[in-house]
Amino acid sequence: MADKKMAIIATKGTLDWAYPPFILASTAAALGYDVEIFFTFYGLQLLKKKLNLKVSPLGNPGMPMPMAMDKWFPVLGTAIPGMESIMTMMMKQKMKSKGVASIEELRGLCQEADVKMIGCQMTVDLFEFKPSEFIEGVEFGGASTFLAFAGDSDITLYI
Repeated sequence: MADKKMAIIATKGTLDWAYPPFILASTAAALGYDVEIFFTFYGLQLLKKKLNLKVSPLGNPGMPMPMAMDKWFPVLGTAIPGMESIMTMMMKQKMKSKGVASIEELRGLCQEADVKMIGCQMTVDLFEFKPSEFIEGVEFGGASTFLAFAGDSDITLYI
């Protein structure tokens, strides 16, 4: 068993918010940490077999925009139909051109490194998800399942 533990709560289900939990978890596991991620509410999207993650520029003022759009393009303009798809495509292209692993690849690294991934059972029930919608190896449990691990963790992150 690892000497150090890291506990992560993943609550967001967009492409840009999918990177932090998987990067941090896979890195910590590579460094010998025992790692668990608790996926709740929209974070459960990150465990689905079929990922359809998008970037949401609306309400994300810190997001750097291409062609300095953040300087001249009104924030309200990001709500124009089709902007989310355009921004998602641009983000994926940028990540690929910089050699950043895909979410599927990072998630696979976490699986290979025995990162424990817990899907929030209450959220599964709330949104009427089926366990068959999720990748292999996901465990389902409530907050108490996660807190049993997080209570002894050296690092606990809420993402």
